[in-house]
Amino acid sequence: MVSLGLTLSGNVREVVPTFIKCVFTCREVSIEIHSFLPGKTIIYVSKKLYVGNLSYDTTDETLREAFSKAGVVEEASVLKDQGTGRSRGFGFVTMADDAGGDNAIQMYNDQELDGRRLKVNEARPKTDRPPRRSFGGGGGSGGGFGRGPRNDY
Repeated sequence: MVSLGLTLSGNVREVVPTFIKCVFTCREVSIEIHSFLPGKTIIYVSKKLYVGNLSYDTTDETLREAFSKAGVVEEASVLKDQGTGRSRGFGFVTMADDAGGDNAIQMYNDQELDGRRLKVNEARPKTDRPPRRSFGGGGGSGGGFGRGPRNDY
């Protein structure tokens, strides 16, 4: 059994749910609330956006503040390098609904924020990528100057 904490944002008026169905995919969360009234279903769909070409000065908060002008922002995050803590130059914003997401794309794609022209589009799921090549130590054939392993006689 999975326990979920659920917070709904938007214009919700006294909904008494019979059951709640949550559907999770890589790019959106869809929540259906089925009420006691037959045929009355409310569907909330959030939209995750990729935001590229961010300034190294842009923070989670400045990203949230800017995109809140387009609609309700559920989450805004600038990805950072694990070693240095410096921005990697891109991030993600999750808008509360499709309309807010579409509005944000139109408002901010190819527009300037913190001195950089942004690239904003709908986030795509991660694809299966081959493992990264390792360039660090380990392995090798031994020996020197490419003549094969050293034999001790």
